[in-house]
Amino acid sequence: MEQFTFKDRYNVDDLRLIVKALRSENGCPWDKVQTHKTLRKDFIEEVYEAVEAIDCESPEMLREELGDVLLQVVFHADIEADEGRFDLDDVADEVCKKLVTRHPHVFGELKLETADEVLESWDSIKKETKQQTYTDTLNAVPKVFPSLMRAQKLGKRASRAGMDFADADAAFRSLESEVSEAKQALSGGDTQQIAHELGDILFSCVNVIRHSGLDAEEVLSQCCERFIQRFSDVEDMVRQDGMDMKSLSIDKLDSYWEKAK
Repeated sequence: MEQFTFKDRYNVDDLRLIVKALRSENGCPWDKVQTHKTLRKDFIEEVYEAVEAIDCESPEMLREELGDVLLQVVFHADIEADEGRFDLDDVADEVCKKLVTRHPHVFGELKLETADEVLESWDSIKKETKQQTYTDTLNAVPKVFPSLMRAQKLGKRASRAGMDFADADAAFRSLESEVSEAKQALSGGDTQQIAHELGDILFSCVNVIRHSGLDAEEVLSQCCERFIQRFSDVEDMVRQDGMDMKSLSIDKLDSYWEKAK
């Protein structure tokens, strides 16, 4: 193994060397036993932390979190390199080729003027190069995505085949229909049917959100933040009145909630 050198400033090649040292025979006991599956949860958490850094608009935080994501990429690639299947250069090679192929307006003669034209071209090239049916594009949406994100992507991809609502109003009428069906299911008491209909409501909500030009994950995330803030306001008001929330009826708590809004 190449000799490690301490530096004032490291680069990506140094990161590869450090990971290899950590996973070597004389490396770190923890790093040596890690696999793709044992690191799976860590990878997801690191990506979410990078997203939070973006939301916080903190360059320092983002730099650190992107480093953690990069570490995960290098670590997984090194595991595969040990098995002789591929290494980090192969990962870079594949994504570079993908970018060049799917950007003929930059690396070729194709002329595109708008972002929408670029996305349409990207989807067309992707579908052609992968020889996918429309159903294949739906199945390609990862099942491990957060459900709202997955639902929004499924709806968007289905729309490419012409299966979609005309606008937000049409999507909302479908939502109203699903709510009616869910009410009937609730009165029937069949748990499986209730779950089915409530799932349809959630999916329909995502369609309304998508046709409104919004992102379902962001919409619900913002709603959660508002809920926490209003809950905090209610708790503060109740305390100021010399009471405890648990001692109040739901009707009384609702009155405080309305004040908080």
